[in-house]
Amino acid sequence: MEKWKQNLVAAILLFAFSQNSFSQKKNSINGTVSDGKTPIEFVDVVLKPVSDTTKTIAYAVTDATGKFILENINPSDYILKLRLIGFKTFTQKVKYSGNSISLGNITLQEDANLLNTVVVNSQKKQIQKTAEGFVFNTVSNISQSGGTAIDMLKNIPTVAVDADDAISLRGKTPLILINGKNSAITDMNQIPASSIESIEIITSPTAKYDANAESGIINIKLKKNNLNGLNGSAVLGAGFGAKGRMNSSVLLNNKTDKWNLGIAYDNRFAGRTKSIKGERTNYFIDDEHFINQKRHDQRTEGLQNLKFNVDFSPNEKNTFSFEALGNLENKDNDETLKTDIFNNSNQFFSGNQRHSMEIQKAKAAEMAFNYDRKFADDRKSLNASITTSFNFGRENTDIDTNQYDENETVIGDPFLQRTHNYSKENISNAILNYAFPISEKSMIETGYKGTFRFFNSDFQSADFINNEYVVNPLTSNIFDFNEQINALYGLWNSYSGSKENQKWKYNIGLRAEQVSNNGKTENGSDNFSNNYLKLFPSASIQLNLQSDESVKLGYSKRINRPDLDDLNPFVDITDALNPHGGNPYLKPEIIHIAELSYNKDWDKYSLSGNAFYRNANNTIRQYSILQENGAVLLQPQNIGSMITYGLETIFTLKPISFYDANISLTAFQQNIDVGNLEGVEDVTNNAFSWYGKIINNFLPWKGGKLQIIGNYNSAVATPQGKRIPIYNIDMGFQQKLGKGNARLGLVVTDMFNTLESGYKNNTLLFRNYRTSKSDTRALMVTFAYTFRSDFKEKLLENQFSTE
Repeated sequence: MEKWKQNLVAAILLFAFSQNSFSQKKNSINGTVSDGKTPIEFVDVVLKPVSDTTKTIAYAVTDATGKFILENINPSDYILKLRLIGFKTFTQKVKYSGNSISLGNITLQEDANLLNTVVVNSQKKQIQKTAEGFVFNTVSNISQSGGTAIDMLKNIPTVAVDADDAISLRGKTPLILINGKNSAITDMNQIPASSIESIEIITSPTAKYDANAESGIINIKLKKNNLNGLNGSAVLGAGFGAKGRMNSSVLLNNKTDKWNLGIAYDNRFAGRTKSIKGERTNYFIDDEHFINQKRHDQRTEGLQNLKFNVDFSPNEKNTFSFEALGNLENKDNDETLKTDIFNNSNQFFSGNQRHSMEIQKAKAAEMAFNYDRKFADDRKSLNASITTSFNFGRENTDIDTNQYDENETVIGDPFLQRTHNYSKENISNAILNYAFPISEKSMIETGYKGTFRFFNSDFQSADFINNEYVVNPLTSNIFDFNEQINALYGLWNSYSGSKENQKWKYNIGLRAEQVSNNGKTENGSDNFSNNYLKLFPSASIQLNLQSDESVKLGYSKRINRPDLDDLNPFVDITDALNPHGGNPYLKPEIIHIAELSYNKDWDKYSLSGNAFYRNANNTIRQYSILQENGAVLLQPQNIGSMITYGLETIFTLKPISFYDANISLTAFQQNIDVGNLEGVEDVTNNAFSWYGKIINNFLPWKGGKLQIIGNYNSAVATPQGKRIPIYNIDMGFQQKLGKGNARLGLVVTDMFNTLESGYKNNTLLFRNYRTSKSDTRALMVTFAYTFRSDFKEKLLENQFSTE
């Protein structure tokens, strides 16, 4: 007991001495930063002379208690600046005459213009509500280390991703942007999860955004380090599913007053397997009446990503930046497909086994030049950018097919084929945005966006005849597609009440898009062009019932232009019984959307709800057509019109200090009118679908984090049937090591191996059932380490986040 008392007295004396030392340091300026309630950590504190604001005299970062100290200060007049993302920059003049002075407590105000803030989660790191949707900071997701953007999207509230990596919002495919720009990188498996800083979900876009977003926009923001000084981080991960997997990441960054230089490298290598089973009954075909198929794939994947950025700020008003991204991806797929065909008496008719070896390589590159201008009035802004991205894909496949009899004895020689599919795509953007106030309570936003796309696809199929491969002209072609979109927009924003207590908020906007595109095949089988100008109005009104409660009503008109996969006329005959291709004569969908949203925050809970209504004409859906030879061709069609209405909710809770959760649910009804398909009587006209997920976060002990995420997608209606429900559970754990500059992580994806996709079709001509199962259950172990950084916590979260 006596020894315990002595230790207690010594600790108290040491604490008092340290506090006295802090307050008595000579030639120093100190203070404390808070949001009015709690201290704020990681605030940049910069001291500049009044005579030259481009020069930094002293720099510090607030600690966990919000304290900072600037040392070795000479007497003079200074400008003190405090900066942190999500808060308004604080500026104060300081007349320093020597010795030590304390500025006391400084309160930072949240930046409402930046966050449009109704915070859905008590931990802002996870979800931030915006006027158009919400931002999910990947810093909070520790269950997808070593994955890709697809894996990350699977665990984002309100986003549905099926086992075949198809992404949807509210039952439709969203527009996906990278850093706010259209990109030639359209395969989300080309983006490592470790390179993503945040994902923005925009379900209520204004006229400022692309109109080509029927269900909404997903904007993937890649990491860009803005931390002062020299800092970096490294991550290494390894694990296995059915086969081994590994990934690594390295980041280096150096920032001074005027320059910011950064480089990052990510890679990912994995082996995967997949099994597919299919059954089909062709009701009115006697010979090929029952068809059973089994397929097994063995795939190896490699992904490498290199990113470079440089920013130059000659003064506080102007910033010029350049970003470059290089991406290499390869996939080797070894596939075996066995097909048994029976007649209508269920007697063996024919059988074959097809083996194919597919070698797929892709190269992508992006470059962006950006300019940002700040003004004395922080409501005024100007930014411009020019971006371009390229994607080159090469896919070569060797196929051998052996016929066999009912005893599975091979008949004759194998039939040999070769195919290649080479594609080249370039997308460039030119963007200019300008915002300025027209009164104390009103602002105008206006701008221009030009999108220019060029696409070339070379598909060739050759059969082995007389000891040489002969190109089959019926299944070979070259497709060229060009598109230019020029858009202008204007948006008026206003409010009533005071700036601090805005009662009503309004916006009215109009976007005009001029679209010109054309496509043609080399053999002349397809040739089309479109040229049209369309206007897209948007409007919303929001009532702030209280500072933490609001109701909003909005309307917008949008368009869903068919993408390149939909338009490309080539028919992939790799599986002769299930070919699929595009339709170059698709028309764009025109959609009218209304939405009513409600947001409410409590101390430990928050709720965000959205009721939505969509009315679409010329709806594009995949449609199966039975061919005379018994094959079923899958092709997109403008099937008719569709009305969708539903409810989307996000509920968060933090009932106790060591646990919080996020629960999201989306449910909608679809009513389809297939007026564009003549003579069709077997299309599903009405369907109800829903999906939900729950994210559980635990802090079991100091330095430890545990995350368990559950997903469920109900059966989804298709024009001729439905997709089967899918569900899975992922788990992630992370533990700080040493002094906190290292972490060890453990991830288990699809813990119970339940993730499986498939569909059931039942038409007047055929019945079809197909399931697909990949080795989605995997275990990964990761180790992360940061060096020479005052921001260890920020860098280590989710593999060196720079939030």
